[in-house]
Amino acid sequence: MDLKERFLKYVSYDTQSSEESTTFPSTEKQKVLLADLRDEMKMLGLTDVEMDRHGYVMGTIPATPGLENAPVVGFIAHVDTSPDMSGADVKPRVIDEYDGGDIVLNGHLTMRVAEFPELAFFKGHTLIHTDGTTLLGADDKAGVAEIMTAAEYLMTHPEVRHGKIRIGFTPDEEVGRGVDHFDVAAFGADFAYTVDGGMEGELEYENFNAASAKIEIQGRNVHPGYAKGKMINAIEVACDLQNLLPAAEKPQYTEGYEGFCHCVGLNGTVEKASVSYIIRDHDAEKFEQKKVFMWSAVDLLNKKYGDGVLSLTIRDQYFNMRKMVEPHPQVIDKAVEAMEMAGVKPLVRPIRGGTDGARLSFMGLPCPNLFTGGMNFHGKFEYCSLTTMRKAQQVILNLAQLWAE
Repeated sequence: MDLKERFLKYVSYDTQSSEESTTFPSTEKQKVLLADLRDEMKMLGLTDVEMDRHGYVMGTIPATPGLENAPVVGFIAHVDTSPDMSGADVKPRVIDEYDGGDIVLNGHLTMRVAEFPELAFFKGHTLIHTDGTTLLGADDKAGVAEIMTAAEYLMTHPEVRHGKIRIGFTPDEEVGRGVDHFDVAAFGADFAYTVDGGMEGELEYENFNAASAKIEIQGRNVHPGYAKGKMINAIEVACDLQNLLPAAEKPQYTEGYEGFCHCVGLNGTVEKASVSYIIRDHDAEKFEQKKVFMWSAVDLLNKKYGDGVLSLTIRDQYFNMRKMVEPHPQVIDKAVEAMEMAGVKPLVRPIRGGTDGARLSFMGLPCPNLFTGGMNFHGKFEYCSLTTMRKAQQVILNLAQLWAE
């Protein structure tokens, strides 16, 4: 199965995860693709293939004879798609030799170069995009397809020399629980790479420190004709909270190493409201300051409206992997070399997000992130360059050989 066919097959699976679920994986439908990946790995001849009770799928590409003592390298990708938009009944469209112009998704929606200037880079590429009614699922089925296609190549080309390679597929990355039950010891890799980035050449070993914040607001509803001095409108309290947060520290105004507090959900009535935020910063001290500011804002509003009107829960999600990866410079050096061998210009820069690799790095498995060719993740403007996907596949193959040297 070639890379294009594999990718289009994988995006046909609805694997959306859920932030509200208390199960693991958060949705049973993720296990359908995971089980099929397990079966496909067995069919390709990988060894030690298993899917555990949590849904993690792992397998081994055995070392070339004589290279059994080479470092064990792993490649990891997640199968779930974002809760932000439906991943069901995806209808991908393929553009051969993209001309660099605007892309009509449907009769009402166009992806314009003026709004997405990165499109200019992909002129001449084969692009795969959505029809504007769902996300595409390149995050991270592009990574899954690239790893599996590279695995098939290595299994059918024994002349390519490499050490033992471990492959892992995870659920629930999009809801921050992707490695909650990941067994690093059982995976057995010395180093690994998540294949979960975007733009061609991205190589990332710095990511946000991340936390989620949830505020429950208990209002007081009375007849609006007689509400003076009595009503507490929970919706207005939520608006007051949003207005207290620094206006310049929102995603639409930040870049590079700048962090933010981002309101991702607001539900409510006069009587009761719930607000969800994500808190992000690369700098650990600034990250803590943002959490303290959120507590201060809630305390201030409780003084204004009454004790107990607002309750806040903050949960740390993951931390910046940089301090865990930097002691192993060869992990980055080999990735840079693998990209240059594939004719790719490395773009070493911080992730304005997170990957399973961030938490895995703190669990003892140094795990930077590689590009996939997917763009505009989590929404209807998502697209992927098949041309870049092929380069990502080659980078995986190059890494397999470099680690055997």
